[in-house]
Amino acid sequence: MAGGRGSNEPEYMDSLKSFGAVLKVFRERAGLTQEELSPLVRFSAQTIASIEQGRRLAPPELIDRAEVVLDAFGVLRAAAGPLTRRRGLATWFRQWAALERQALHLCTYECRLIPGLLQTEAYARAVFRNRVPPLADDQIETRLAARMERQRLLQERPNTAFSFIVEEALFRRPVGGIDVIRDLIDHILEVAKLRNVELQVMPLGQEEHAGLDGPIRLLETPDNTWYGYSEGQRSGQLFAGRHDISVLQMRYAKLRSQAPSPQDSVSLLKRIRGAL
Repeated sequence: MAGGRGSNEPEYMDSLKSFGAVLKVFRERAGLTQEELSPLVRFSAQTIASIEQGRRLAPPELIDRAEVVLDAFGVLRAAAGPLTRRRGLATWFRQWAALERQALHLCTYECRLIPGLLQTEAYARAVFRNRVPPLADDQIETRLAARMERQRLLQERPNTAFSFIVEEALFRRPVGGIDVIRDLIDHILEVAKLRNVELQVMPLGQEEHAGLDGPIRLLETPDNTWYGYSEGQRSGQLFAGRHDISVLQMRYAKLRSQAPSPQDSVSLLKRIRGAL
């Protein structure tokens, strides 16, 4: 199955509806109406109705109170896990971000901008400042905090294998200014020293290139299921179908063979840094 109806957040909306259905089942099992449940969880009946209809994300407080009131055996918390709203992340990206947190293997090819997991705060701030239409200052700070929080994956998941293939051109584009790019390269060179991180830089002069269709993201979950993700201007798409995953894996494997080795890529980054 490829995740794609025309909406900006198809998979996320399906998950909202699934959680709402679970909440409704436990409420009815307890013999309560929405109006009767309302004072017990201290949220309005209208809010409960919206959640059950899949139109609204359940606040953590409501989930915790409903767990106790409805004697849900932890099922509600488990059902809400993939839906945890992480402020500052695009709606369509949240399900992928939830999968990232449990991934055994994470692969990223990027040709537009430095991957979020590798960005410095200054580079990320410059990216958000370039957003059109412009973001308000508080929106920038919220998104920046979310991006920095997400980067903890690199330190907190030492058993996750991270593979990055990044276009050389991205290190030569002075997003935020030359000083920002110098610090960015220094930061990435440090990240590349981690045993669970493999970094390859695709040279500008590479003639054969398997990534001309755009960025690629792949991950493997603890049950050895693979997912893919693709992001456009205003939407993201999660892939789980075997054919889609097979195509993305073939392309990523080809990219790894076409790009210089991690050691040669580090040398290339150092040369770029020295020329700035």
